[in-house]
Amino acid sequence: MQLRLTLAALASAGAVLLAGCAGDDLASDTPAGGSSEGSGDKGSVAIAGQSFPEAALVAAMYDQLLTEAGYSTEVTLVDARDAYMADFPGNIDVVPEYVGGIVNFLNARENGARAEPFTAGDGAELVEQGGDLLTEAGITLLEPSAAADANAFFVTQEFAEENDLSTLSDLEGESVALAAAPDCEGRLDCEGGLSDEYGIDVTEVLPLGYASNQTYQAVLDGEVELGETSTTDGTLESQGLVVLEDDQQIQPAQNLVPAVSTEFLEANPDVAEVLNPLMEALTTENLTELNGRVAVDREQPEDVATDFLTEEGLL
Repeated sequence: MQLRLTLAALASAGAVLLAGCAGDDLASDTPAGGSSEGSGDKGSVAIAGQSFPEAALVAAMYDQLLTEAGYSTEVTLVDARDAYMADFPGNIDVVPEYVGGIVNFLNARENGARAEPFTAGDGAELVEQGGDLLTEAGITLLEPSAAADANAFFVTQEFAEENDLSTLSDLEGESVALAAAPDCEGRLDCEGGLSDEYGIDVTEVLPLGYASNQTYQAVLDGEVELGETSTTDGTLESQGLVVLEDDQQIQPAQNLVPAVSTEFLEANPDVAEVLNPLMEALTTENLTELNGRVAVDREQPEDVATDFLTEEGLL
């Protein structure tokens, strides 16, 4: 299976994702994904997502479930949300998403990068707040999972102890360089929030990737002080890294949720019946454990996905 080879490459790099910067159009990116041939009785479905380990793992789960349901799938993984949103909905049918991420992406696209973000801490409430934007975009969110994964920012354990740091507020007034996702600069849940809400002087943003090996290494080598990852990152302790608490709560609810083209869903309503049980099965705790198997133990995301889906009786 072609997807196995591609996701295996992600896993073999440890906690890494692809190093290159994503463009604005999927056609211009080198895809990290592949195809799975189910019976094809129900037609084809195009899945896209981001290429950091957790998103690759969840994309593999979507792929296997939809293949089992009789769809022929194509999977494309890219570095940043911007890259697939240019073709979603349209050429892309289904995306593993995060409630706060997609709602605030649509908000910024419609109202400008500095638009007041939606900050509800409850996933269902955030879906409701973003309802008009989702409708206008032609996107339907299925049932949000209890599993949630927000952006987080980390430093070395040594740096935290030397400077008595436990929260992001402890960095107020300090000058730091940041390694993060390519689209971090200016975002209110990333560099913009660190600067505006926390009063941190972010001197430079290196676009080395979200939870990528390059980002970890930049912090470990002292090239930057701060790195971006997720709250379900299972690799930090083993690397001597520690997350600083988001005590000003600049991160909105980031429950996992399938985002589906409304037009595609109307033509294929059983997609909800296929993916919603997965959302019910995932929790923050088991997602963190699964991430550790990919990022620390270096298991193939597809194999971890198969194990989980089988154990939960979904395959």
